[in-house]
Amino acid sequence: MTSPAVFRDPTNWGDGYYELGIEVGSTDDAQIQAVLSALWSAADVQGCFGRRDREPEEQDPVPCTVGSLTEFGHLHGQVRLPTGRLTVCGCLAIRGDDGSSDWLDFYVPLGALSKAGLAYWDGRPSFRSDVMDDWLAGIGAETFKRVPFSLGVVGFEVSGCADASTLAGKMPQTRDIGYLLPQGDDVRYGAANT
Repeated sequence: MTSPAVFRDPTNWGDGYYELGIEVGSTDDAQIQAVLSALWSAADVQGCFGRRDREPEEQDPVPCTVGSLTEFGHLHGQVRLPTGRLTVCGCLAIRGDDGSSDWLDFYVPLGALSKAGLAYWDGRPSFRSDVMDDWLAGIGAETFKRVPFSLGVVGFEVSGCADASTLAGKMPQTRDIGYLLPQGDDVRYGAANT
């Protein structure tokens, strides 16, 4: 079995994404750039690369910018999980072309999580990992301290499944996913509870 940190292994990138989705709150490039920079730093991502079919040492790094996201579609790197294992990770932007807010989506693919030995299925009706939820929520909270955003969501392929305007500042009582909801200058985390 190859390492979960190997870019070139397509099985590391498979089976969907465990994510921190951030609703930026604007479609302004400067704002999405500020959140992207804060997120990459808060997650302590190693490297920033445009391709996942070459190992980091086989390609030149790219700037961690909105321009690179536009050019490559995804930015890739490696991140240390809370268990200590190094794994592949990535980020993509979902632009609000219809006038809605932009989203940034930081993810670790389930293929890599599986190889890292991090359980993400515990008999619930959907994929969930309390370890990953707490870790991603911590990254989101640290990002918010540096650059406020409208909403964060945590879980399996969650970006866009809720939005700040619909929530209107109220935390859902029953939660299939985790929520990072701004409360003034702070952000409140409501873990998944179903």
